Amino acid sequence: MKRTISVLVEKDAGGLVRIISLLTRRRFQIESITMASCERKCYERITIVVINQSDGSDAASQLTKQIKKLLNVVNVQDITYLPLVQRELVLIKLQISVTEREEILNLAKVFRFKITDITESTLILELTADPGKIVALQKILEKYNILQLSRTGEIAVTRESSVSTSSLKEYPEFDADTGRNYFKNIEELFYKDYYKPSEV
Repeated sequence: MKRTISVLVEKDAGGLVRIISLLTRRRFQIESITMASCERKCYERITIVVINQSDGSDAASQLTKQIKKLLNVVNVQDITYLPLVQRELVLIKLQISVTEREEILNLAKVFRFKITDITESTLILELTADPGKIVALQKILEKYNILQLSRTGEIAVTRESSVSTSSLKEYPEFDADTGRNYFKNIEELFYKDYYKPSEV
C-alpha cells in the first residue's frame, strides 16, 4: 500500500540521510522524496511517498513513530488519507515529426501542459498536476519517441476546505461534509499522541 508522509525537520546536512537509512532498514520501497524550505525559517519539509510491503497500517504507523525519534525531526504526519492537494512537475523531451507536432499541440489543450522548447524535430513539454494526471499523460505519450523524462516527486499539503476522493474511499462511513468540522473528524481518527504536532 502506498503511503504519503510529511516530515518537518530542522535544517541539517545529515537529516535526509538518516531518514533514507531508516526507510531502507524497514524495507519500505521509496517512490519519491522531495525536500525544500517551508513556512518556517531554518526548517525544511520533506514529503515521502513509500510503498508498504506488508498488509495493514501497522508497519506505516511504526515507521512514523521511528522517524519522529530521529535527530532534528520536529513533526511527522502520515497524511495518506487526509484531504490533500498533491502536485508534481514533469518535463518530457520528445522527438517528433511534423504530423506528431500537431498531435502534441492538440494534446496540450486537453492536459494543459506548456511547450517550453521546440525545434524542427523535438519539443519539451512541462506539466504541473496531481500524480494521476501525470501518469495518464505518460501513457498517452508512450507511442512517441521520448528522449528524456524527469519527474520532481510529489509534494502535498492538507486541505482545510474540502475532502478528497481517497479519504472518502477509505472511510465511506464519514459524511461528505466540507470545511474544518470534517477535517477535525479526520484528525481525531488518525492522530494519536505521536501524530500530534509538536510545539516549536
